[in-house]
Amino acid sequence: MADLIGQTIGQYRILEQIGKGGMATVYKAYQPSLDRYVAVKVLPPYFAHEEGFAERFIREAKAIAKLTHPHILPIHDFGQEDDLSYIVTQYVEAGTLKEMLGQPMDPRRASEIIGQVAEALDYAHERGIIHRDVKPSNVLMDHGRWVLLTDFGLAKMVGASQALTASGVGVGTPAYMSPEQGRGLKVDARSDVYSLGIVLYEMLTGRVPFEAETPMAVVIRHITDPLPLPRQMNPDIPEAVERVILKALAKKPEDRFATTGEMAAALQRAVSQLPTLSAVEAEVPAPAPPPAVAVEVAAPAPEPPVTEVVTPPPAM
Repeated sequence: MADLIGQTIGQYRILEQIGKGGMATVYKAYQPSLDRYVAVKVLPPYFAHEEGFAERFIREAKAIAKLTHPHILPIHDFGQEDDLSYIVTQYVEAGTLKEMLGQPMDPRRASEIIGQVAEALDYAHERGIIHRDVKPSNVLMDHGRWVLLTDFGLAKMVGASQALTASGVGVGTPAYMSPEQGRGLKVDARSDVYSLGIVLYEMLTGRVPFEAETPMAVVIRHITDPLPLPRQMNPDIPEAVERVILKALAKKPEDRFATTGEMAAALQRAVSQLPTLSAVEAEVPAPAPPPAVAVEVAAPAPEPPVTEVVTPPPAM
């Protein structure tokens, strides 16, 4: 894709690149007509040459634009110009959940985040829209607390399980892909339940359950390999929380939670048995004050003379 910095797409002047994934590049842009900054997500030109893409893009963009929910990043506009298809969303100066991972998170904090993501997903599912690419980098964390889920339907726009990438894997993110999505089957809300379960697994263990040298190998492991038990990765995970993860990550959709809301509610019940974070902090004893004993303070020793020493100074 040509460098778009400084160019204008539609009515949006591209200022800088702020993100890049397998399905799109995200830019910060300026909209003069409304004197505001926006985020413009531009899809690679080769998608425009796929048969039926233009119609599918418009249909999905219109459906997603109708999603109005406190935990869904709103779409302001979309369009197609030459070989470029783009989606315009609210610009949010926020980090992502991905940036918060790498080490186990407290289950109570994880439950707060999962609950907000689940609200957004249930709202979309009730309107017939499956996300298909739930992952930490698509979870924006505004001020570290408020969740905004982004990239709804993007995988379907570019073909989802029907279109294959050069690696032979359906468009999506293999590390978070449900077995049925990896096999190219029709997916429903329970596929998003699985992906959200992988996110929860990573939040509590610091890693995803299945890794391999190639994307296709990761997909195959989701389909065939037994799940490494979360408590083997992190023994501090409560058993009740582990049971929630195991149900969300069942290989068969019918064995999972029917909705992400059910999963979030089960997780909340599991963590409600734990002491609150404030209670845990209160249990930490304060340092004891020094004993009130008079001691003789010795005079400081003379400082040694100062000698100057000069010394020459890595795989949306």
